[in-house]
Amino acid sequence: MKLGIGIGWRPEIADTVEALPGIDWVEAVAENLCADHLPESLVRLRERGVTVVPHGVSLGLGGAERPDPGRLAGLAARAELLGTPLVTEHIAFVRAGGPLTSSPVLEAGHLLPVPRTWDALDVLCENVRIAQDSLPVPLALENIAALISWPGEELSEGQFLAELVERTGVRLLIDVANLHTNHVNRGEDPATALDELPVEAIAYVHVAGGIEKDGVWHDTHAHPVTRPVLDVLSELRSRVDPPGVLLERDDDFPPAEELAGELTAIRGTLAAASTAHREDRQRPAGPPEPVVRPSGGRDRTAVAQTALLSSLVAGAPAPDGFDHRRLEVQSRALAAKRADVVAEVAPELPGILGDGYRGAFLAYARNRPMSAGYRRDALDFAEHLLIADRPSDEAARRRLTRWWQDRAAPRPPRRMTRLVHAARTALLGR
Repeated sequence: MKLGIGIGWRPEIADTVEALPGIDWVEAVAENLCADHLPESLVRLRERGVTVVPHGVSLGLGGAERPDPGRLAGLAARAELLGTPLVTEHIAFVRAGGPLTSSPVLEAGHLLPVPRTWDALDVLCENVRIAQDSLPVPLALENIAALISWPGEELSEGQFLAELVERTGVRLLIDVANLHTNHVNRGEDPATALDELPVEAIAYVHVAGGIEKDGVWHDTHAHPVTRPVLDVLSELRSRVDPPGVLLERDDDFPPAEELAGELTAIRGTLAAASTAHREDRQRPAGPPEPVVRPSGGRDRTAVAQTALLSSLVAGAPAPDGFDHRRLEVQSRALAAKRADVVAEVAPELPGILGDGYRGAFLAYARNRPMSAGYRRDALDFAEHLLIADRPSDEAARRRLTRWWQDRAAPRPPRRMTRLVHAARTALLGR
């Protein structure tokens, strides 16, 4: 299946994507599409013969819980609606807690790395098989960028991916920007990872931009693609001709000319690498044989992931073995993303709170984890402010009260609501 050169379709740049020359296919975030009808822009692209691939972000196949049937059904419905040749997701966990740990479900609002252990691999493989059985088309999984490393990992990234493919037959979506991110943040050599993974299983490739700050690479998807990322793409192309390569951009969208220039740079990198001489490489030896493990790997994974996520979003102590400084960086990044997304789904809030929105939300998010999505998060944030008789400006407080009433309840929160809220916060903080 040859896809060619593509770009991530986003509503903000829909017209630009339609007008860009040489676009063979696009990728759309599955959760941003309705299950029963498509945006007109995607309809027009499909009528032109442009393939549209749905890219999921919320399954959490690396999580300890088995995949949610409702989420799988939603992804399957979008695949059917688009007539796509495949669907994609991530090797990540996005929530923790729940029945396996008898604790509240915590939502990360972001893709977090799974530990590269045999336990976590067993869980991931079972979850992938469940997903494969539920989807009408093949599944490909993406390696993610990470700010943090798990202690006691037993496999390298390439070994982990190779074993996953061997056990499940799943395809791979290799993000070369994420390989670069993990090189900067975790000291992992992209060339070694490419040598170890089965490049013949690659369904397509992501290329995206980011920025380095204080020695940490942030995979922002809001900055131009850098030369080091293109160098990793060149390394990959020297090993295999990928069926598709796609430019991702999710924020701070540049003019069409800049996007076209990045696509030209990607095409040039692929062309140069395809003719460059390289020595034949032999794939390194496979992963070490797994040690005999007691049963209960899913439960152990659940406890470990819940402890980590509780530290990142609920103010719990850092689990043993983690770099505390990196955990703090990741925690701040998760809170900042929550603030940004809540501002997008509820733009009235920054409108009402003005310059005080971001600081107020970050203070709120420090010990109040998200449990039911961003729209619920926006309501909970507004409720939190009203309970505290904020904002101090009376007119702004009235506007916030009306906004909250329109979406949540006929009356602003009173004393009983405050007591319930306090009890819930205490439980989540345990």
